[in-house]
Amino acid sequence: METYLCPKTISIFFIFLMMGCHIIHCSVTYDRKSLLINGQRRILLSGSIHYPRSTPDMWEDLIRKAKNGGLDVIDTYVFWGAHEPSPGNYDFEGRYDIVRFVKTVQKVGLFVHLRIGPYVCAEWNFGGFPVWLKYVPGISFRTNNEPFKAAMEKFTQKIVGMMKSENLFEPQGGPIILSQIENEYGSQRKALGAEGFAYLNWAVNMSVALNTGVPWVMCKEDDAPDPVINTCNGFYCDKFSPNKPYKPKMWTEAWSGWFTEFGGATRHRPVQDLAFAVAHFIHKGGSYVNYYMFHGGTNFGRSGGPFVATSYDYDAPIDEYGLIRQPKYGHLKELHSAIKLCEPALVSAEPDTISLGSNQQANVFSRKGVCAAFLTNFERNTAARVVFNNRHYNLPPWSVSILPDCTNVVFNTAKVGAQTSRMRMTLTTQLNSWETYTEDLSLLDDRSTLRAMGLLDQLNVTMDRSDYLWYMTSVDISPSESFLHGGKKPSLTVYSRGHALHVYTNGQLSGSAYGTRENYRITLSTPLNLHAGSNKIALLSIAVGLPNKGQHFENWDMGVLGPVFLENLDQGRMDLSKQQWTYKVGQRGETMNLDSPNGASYVEWTEASLFNHQQQPLIWHKAYFDAPDGNEPLALNMRSMGKGQIWINGQSIGRYWMTFANGDCGNCHYSGAFRAPKCQLGCGEPTQKWYHVPRSWLKPKQNLIVLFEEIGGDVSKIFLAKRRTATVCTDTHEHHPSVLNWHTESDGDKTVVHTTQVHLNCAAGESISHIKFASFGTPSGTCGAFRKGKCHAQNTHSIVEKMCVGKGRCKVKVSNSFFGTDPCPNVLKKLSVEAVCDVVSNATHLKLN
Repeated sequence: METYLCPKTISIFFIFLMMGCHIIHCSVTYDRKSLLINGQRRILLSGSIHYPRSTPDMWEDLIRKAKNGGLDVIDTYVFWGAHEPSPGNYDFEGRYDIVRFVKTVQKVGLFVHLRIGPYVCAEWNFGGFPVWLKYVPGISFRTNNEPFKAAMEKFTQKIVGMMKSENLFEPQGGPIILSQIENEYGSQRKALGAEGFAYLNWAVNMSVALNTGVPWVMCKEDDAPDPVINTCNGFYCDKFSPNKPYKPKMWTEAWSGWFTEFGGATRHRPVQDLAFAVAHFIHKGGSYVNYYMFHGGTNFGRSGGPFVATSYDYDAPIDEYGLIRQPKYGHLKELHSAIKLCEPALVSAEPDTISLGSNQQANVFSRKGVCAAFLTNFERNTAARVVFNNRHYNLPPWSVSILPDCTNVVFNTAKVGAQTSRMRMTLTTQLNSWETYTEDLSLLDDRSTLRAMGLLDQLNVTMDRSDYLWYMTSVDISPSESFLHGGKKPSLTVYSRGHALHVYTNGQLSGSAYGTRENYRITLSTPLNLHAGSNKIALLSIAVGLPNKGQHFENWDMGVLGPVFLENLDQGRMDLSKQQWTYKVGQRGETMNLDSPNGASYVEWTEASLFNHQQQPLIWHKAYFDAPDGNEPLALNMRSMGKGQIWINGQSIGRYWMTFANGDCGNCHYSGAFRAPKCQLGCGEPTQKWYHVPRSWLKPKQNLIVLFEEIGGDVSKIFLAKRRTATVCTDTHEHHPSVLNWHTESDGDKTVVHTTQVHLNCAAGESISHIKFASFGTPSGTCGAFRKGKCHAQNTHSIVEKMCVGKGRCKVKVSNSFFGTDPCPNVLKKLSVEAVCDVVSNATHLKLN
């Protein structure tokens, strides 16, 4: 094995060399306590950021925000299907420039966990596999199958080789400290039996033999053979233990929220519960936590899995647009600081568990002068007052208090002191001067490329070149049919495994049907307007992403697989399934590349003002617009449209669909076990109406936007908006435990300053223009709806205004002395503030305090 001298130890190396000592190399190893980086045990905090779900221009800002939020590691999957769209043809450009991404992480000063897989799931199209892999002769995915193993090994070697050639593994002085092979394989291995276990062992041996010099992990695989570390994924992992006592306890996916599916509500995970889960995992011996996701991003193009929305925001601490989501980001940042204060004790001492009550306990790490304690209250609805080390502590329901010196509480998972931010979308550009181009259905047969007896699988025909596949046939109707003389109309019944279906009869839309993520088997029955003679029936089957999980999902069929019946004829039911069908992949506009600037210039477009575009299906729209000023993130409001796809300057924004969210959007409380159906938002509204437009995809002038609309909509109501912070709020009690107040006195003894300080921060380039609300006392309500209570310090507003207006950030003490009065003695008071952030003009000097 070739070894490399770590640059950061070069000076030490020369000292040791002069002393006749052995050469020192960088290394990443592990023991039962944690990973060891150059021999030092570390508690590592990580966050997932997927490079294809953002743009290269966003990467450094995202990574810096992750670092400022207290993270040590950036975690990313490697997306095989994106990198090798056809066998042997690789794409590592733009959003797929993984080397640039890893080097950007290194530049910022963080480590990398490279999850090669190459199966990733990740709500990604086909689970991250390239579609061509399905057609390799004799292949069977993720089992002891030689064609699959050969392809998987070749790609894994490709990625590892690229990283080695750029010196990106930690033993080479790079940032990569971990790699993952396979992904969530445990259930597959059990179902496959001996073949699954053989494949598992092969994957381990193959990856270890690549000699990366860093540990390999397998998530959700209890039988991971040595030396691979098995890890946990889930909402909670405190009960997880590695399969060998000498392996560290690692959590590779702490789900920060949940993905959004078209037709579903948006899921929100309260930060109090997420912090509780992480703190509980750490005091149960965990040493590595990765938030999935820390920034979710966007499913650009057609990269999302079945029914997965274009937004992959995931309720992450950094939102889809790259803006900080408060209070989730700030509360977790304080959690991370508190954990780091405990790190010396956590990596050296064994925990002692002490019962503090029927549902309360202390986990104490104490050794050689260091001591850290975690006090937990498992009650969901009841606070508890406990005694620990002869002191009294109040524990809110479902919470963990962190004491880095076993005495003072610096953080409680249920007490959120971080500011809350309310975002707004501000109209910046109304898109005008639209032009249209309509698909000519009379030309479908002329463009057909395949004829076959019977119904074919959609993916086998399209090879995922398009979401769309036309199934076309004809029916001859006798002039004597009863329905032509006043009888009941015939109807068509179609059974489909596509995600959406439109039926056209003689060029006219006859009916549509849509599936869901839970059940995309469609049954459509619709009356047909048939005439005597030959009638053309065209079925447009639509995919909304390919399968991304499940045993042998490569063999799952999709599309119009029948049966297809024509009913209410004089002869009874006519089965059309086995007659000749003609197939056409995609739309005419796709073959002409209307989504690109060059292709859009090759056809005649009609001015939208001269065209009845309302509810017109299968129509293309285009317009030009100038880039808005400023640097705020941008989004398109597509509320007035139906379903389709968007391109800007040839770059695919993704699929859009104004399907309305079904769900249970009742009350949401942080306490108690979280599951995806809990805390739903947006019921009765479109699942997604805002679509991220990356700034880096725009030119100053004449940007081309192209839409393909399947159903019909009103393009005149589409507009571009800026996303920015509307207001920032704080709602914090006095004596709030805060890691920000922990410091070291000159004699070296650690103590806590009991005066709570709150921080209000606008986004970069913004300042506080005015204070909308301020009250020190007993205010009620939430951010955007605060109300004064009976107890209120009259000078609160003027003091906060003096401290904060005109500044990008400010801090205010939550104490009687700061406001010069005690408005209600012997009452626990709090400070509630809502401040308005506005963009700072070029002439304005931004003050930062």
